[in-house]
Amino acid sequence: MQFPEDQGVFMISVAARLAGMHPQTLRIYEERGLIKPARSPKQTRLYSQRDVERLKRIQELTTDFGLNLAGVERVLALEEMMAAMQQRIERLARRAEQIEREMLARVDEVHRSYRRELVPWQPPGAALLRELPDER
Repeated sequence: MQFPEDQGVFMISVAARLAGMHPQTLRIYEERGLIKPARSPKQTRLYSQRDVERLKRIQELTTDFGLNLAGVERVLALEEMMAAMQQRIERLARRAEQIEREMLARVDEVHRSYRRELVPWQPPGAALLRELPDER
């Protein structure tokens, strides 16, 4: 059975096992605000797949990179900021493409509206010279 990745389905013991941590570590991370599990009606912590992935990321940052929890908080905040900026960039790029398509359509519309009459080229001022009386 598939669940949405943000739906709390794992109890603390299962989430801890999936993340490779002790359940008390999850409680500490919750106190620090690094993780926010959902709560059942009886206030049991329920961790989602997204929570488990975040716990694995915290584990990686502390174990592999040697960060303390303050460093982990900062890295996670920066990663969230970067993800939000990336989404904004993608939205702006889609909007720019849409505006470009609209602009090209309007330019094409203007080109199609031209009258296609041939007009002989004359140097600047030639028309004025023909209209002046001849002074011979």
